[in-house]
Amino acid sequence: MPIIRGKDQVVALYAAAAARNWVVPTFCGENQTTLEAVLEACQAKATELGTRVPVTIAMTGRYSHRAQARYYAGSRNPDTGFELFLGDCEVLARPGGDYPDVDVLTHFDHGQYDDDADQLAGDLSRFSSVMYDASAAPWEVNLARTAEFVARHGADLLVEGAADEIVDATGGIRGELTSPERAEEFVARTGADMVVANLGTEHRASAADLRYVPEAARAISERIGPRLVLHGASSVPVAQLAGLYGDGVCKVNIWTILERDTSPQLLRAMVEHADQVAGPEAAALAAEGLLGPTAPVAGRADIAYFTTAWRQEVVLAGMRSIVAAYLDLWYR
Repeated sequence: MPIIRGKDQVVALYAAAAARNWVVPTFCGENQTTLEAVLEACQAKATELGTRVPVTIAMTGRYSHRAQARYYAGSRNPDTGFELFLGDCEVLARPGGDYPDVDVLTHFDHGQYDDDADQLAGDLSRFSSVMYDASAAPWEVNLARTAEFVARHGADLLVEGAADEIVDATGGIRGELTSPERAEEFVARTGADMVVANLGTEHRASAADLRYVPEAARAISERIGPRLVLHGASSVPVAQLAGLYGDGVCKVNIWTILERDTSPQLLRAMVEHADQVAGPEAAALAAEGLLGPTAPVAGRADIAYFTTAWRQEVVLAGMRSIVAAYLDLWYR
């Protein structure tokens, strides 16, 4: 069906998910392959359950940790990236399309109050929801700017705000867990529909470094209800995330693991088919010591293996499997 848009319809979708104790996952993407992998996995889950399933597909704009709108376009023009992303979502979610049992929401993730100001002040009607992110600003500025955005768009859009910045584990900054008092003040003073809080995770952290803290989530949700959004989920072992709805988390964002864990899968596939991928160049790579002695290097290049379509299919299959594992946690 078409993309679910409009505040009332989006809120109704989340209410229906809550009635089933479902956490609605948000999968970020910066290319069409990722979007299709997510939708294929969701359609398979819908077929398995015999019911429709919701999913949010998201992209960041000029977010410093990963400006996905730039990477969506080969020109690296983020405005072009936004148009391509939204266009792909609309084609893939069209009535009579390939994923008829998936309810798709489009989400502008980590919309920066400063770097994305032009985009946030423009036409947002093609998005189902927006995360307005002023978390890097001082607390009072964050509250004021988020409240202003909610006042402008809250009647038409589901608005997600950020009580605390979810930092990048590759940097030197570490954040404190969000307190229940801080989260409660954020909701009261901004009117945001959902709240991103620091619940122990960070962007691009390894599972060995961090863990999701369910006690922190439950303490916050006791104050503000089940409106928490978990970011940085790729840093957490999947088993820790099974009980998110009971902790008051209604939405969880995932991206890094999709790219991180499929990259080695693509490398393995290319090495296993080295001669078919690279032709005579495979022997040259072996002579340089970049391919091991068991890599096939004597065959000819084969169009079935050296095309972009083949590489995308390897990545798509890997991403589809990762998405399916998360869906198995939350859609039962």
